[in-house]
Amino acid sequence: MDTVFQSKIEEFKQLLRKSSHAVVFSGAGISTPSGIPDFRTPQKGLWEKENPMDVISLTVFKQQPKRFFNWLHPLLVDITNAKPNIAHQVIADLQKRGIIKSVITQNIDLLHQQAGSSDVIPIHGTLGSYTCLNCSLKVMESEPLITNFIKNRIFPICEQCGAFLKPDIVMFEENLPHWDWRKANDEAYLADLMIVVGSSLEVYPANQIPSFALSNQSKIVINTLSSTSLDRYASLSLPYDVTQVWAALADI
Repeated sequence: MDTVFQSKIEEFKQLLRKSSHAVVFSGAGISTPSGIPDFRTPQKGLWEKENPMDVISLTVFKQQPKRFFNWLHPLLVDITNAKPNIAHQVIADLQKRGIIKSVITQNIDLLHQQAGSSDVIPIHGTLGSYTCLNCSLKVMESEPLITNFIKNRIFPICEQCGAFLKPDIVMFEENLPHWDWRKANDEAYLADLMIVVGSSLEVYPANQIPSFALSNQSKIVINTLSSTSLDRYASLSLPYDVTQVWAALADI
């Protein structure tokens, strides 16, 4: 194995052992090995094909919900077929062992939860529930809606008023969920080790969470293939595939 990589892994293990409150902050890059495309990778990212404001803004959903759902369909297929990879699994195991205290994620795919992580803070929402913007009906069990839409192209409709149901994900023009944002800020304040996994740290205001931790004297570890705005402040940079890094941490 590459000696530089191995040296960095040993340094990462030492940081984890010395930490009393390690927090993971994950982005799309942790789920790409599971088969879910990210948004910004040149030539492959979802925003290479569509202007996000044309498909996943609140205005588009309210005015052209079918356009939004038709864009969402292939992504839903990928998410439904995806399984947690070794990075999700090792993070969940380290959380169960108390080495990692919490997981903050920008992802809507629920793979952290499926891997066994508890108290995940999904600051961009999840596909696990739907809400009617017309009558406020909340549907907490989304699997039948998703399955029916994927297989039969039947749009999620409110059984109470007949309006389109909106998945509880954060669209452009929406604020982040208040309580999740507050919990994420609390975790950033408590963190003495903030671990960025698979995030380019380009999306505001979510990208402020690692910065909040840094301003409170937390150490930062960055495991992402792309460069980020916080690289120069990182105690350790790991520009390797997330599955390679976290597989090497399984025996800590």
